[in-house]
Formats: sequence, structure tokens, C-alpha cells
Amino acid sequence: MTEQTPKNKILAIGAHAADMELTAGMTMAKYIRAGGAGAFLHLTPGERGHPTKSADEYREQKRDEAARAAAALGARMQMFDYRDGELPYNDEVAFRVADVIRAEKPDIIVTHWKHSMHKDHARTYQIVQDAVFYAALRTIERPLPRHGIRSIYYADNWEDQQDYVPDVVVAIDPESFEAWRQCCSAYQLFRGGVSNFRYREYYEALATTRGCVAFTQRANAFKLWEEQQVRGGEWLPIPRS
Repeated sequence: MTEQTPKNKILAIGAHAADMELTAGMTMAKYIRAGGAGAFLHLTPGERGHPTKSADEYREQKRDEAARAAAALGARMQMFDYRDGELPYNDEVAFRVADVIRAEKPDIIVTHWKHSMHKDHARTYQIVQDAVFYAALRTIERPLPRHGIRSIYYADNWEDQQDYVPDVVVAIDPESFEAWRQCCSAYQLFRGGVSNFRYREYYEALATTRGCVAFTQRANAFKLWEEQQVRGGEWLPIPRS
């Protein structure tokens, strides 16, 4: 049995600013437009890799872009200060993420799949698993009370494709798709001029491809947490407690 409602809150946790907007932003837009809520947590700005700007310069640009992208969706946004490519995997980071989970109180978490060509993505997967565990335990004393998560999804990211087979395909309406485009357009990475990878074309085409198998115009795909055995449609399913 599952319960599906547009009133739920999604917390999308990404290694770098833009990771979750690109991969989960369509679904978050749909939830927010239907009366739900959304928040982004970026563990690093993702400041390395600009062809002309220094990491310090691009870090400030990414901070500004992330704030404008979240505002375009009506979502909350937080960014940690770890460096792109140097994200540590330890309890300090996991407890910081657990504190955000306790503060935001999401019904659904979206994050990276465990296999990735980027080390920060793979570490984010591990960090989130630990953080969900820590956030749920009453016996772990933190500034805020516990908050348990029943539903974790892994985003359809071009860098996280090893062994990635989506389980849930969420239909995306035209208005939510346009809201996603406006959100992602806050990033130069999406508009072009940062990377040779064509982010905008890839994710727009991917939405069409996923929509084909869902018999809808566009869709967002996700992989289930290994402990979940449910499938979805219009909304992301949440196992009953």
C-alpha cells in the first residue's frame, strides 16, 4: 500500500549546485505548484570547471545562481561550504545533513545514485544514507527533534548511470516543465558556455524519452531506495508507516 499526495515536501540533496535542479526540478516544480513544498541542499557549490573563471569567482556565481534557481521554483535553498571535488565522507558531514533533514522535515528525499563517475556524487549517496539514519534516531541528541524519512529516491543523472535502472516515472505537465526550464536557466551551466556537455538539450530530451515510456509528453524518472518495493505514476509513492 502506498499513499500519494501533491502536498508532500521534497528535499533534494546534491553534491553540487545544479545537480538536483536539473534532475529533480521538474518533479519539485509539480509538487510546489500543487500545494506541496521543496528545498534544495547543495553540499558544495560545484565551483571547479569554469573555462575562464577561477574557482573562487565561479563559487560566488554558483551561490547566486542557486539562490535564483530555488526562488524561481518557490523552493528553499541551503549550501554547504565544502569544496568541489573534495567533499569528505565522514560523520561531521552526515550530522550536518541530518540537522537539515530535521529542520526541513521532508516527506521525500531525492539524491544521487551510489555509482557515479564523480566522486562527490558517490560520497553524497553515502552521506545521505547515514544522515537519514541519524536524523531518525531519538537517542542521537541534536538541536532539533528526530525526523524519520520513509521515502528516498535517486535522480536520473547523466554522471550516475552505472547500474541505474529507474523504477518510478512521474508525469510532468507543461507548466511544471516550463517552471523547471526557468529554474535551470538561472545557471550558466544550463544556458551554455561552461561545459562541452549540452545539459539543456540532454535533460529536455531525457524528459521526452522518459515521457514516452509513461505514455505522457514528458516525465521525470527516479530509482527507488533499495528498501522500497513500490511503483508510482502521477506522484512519488510513499510507503505507509
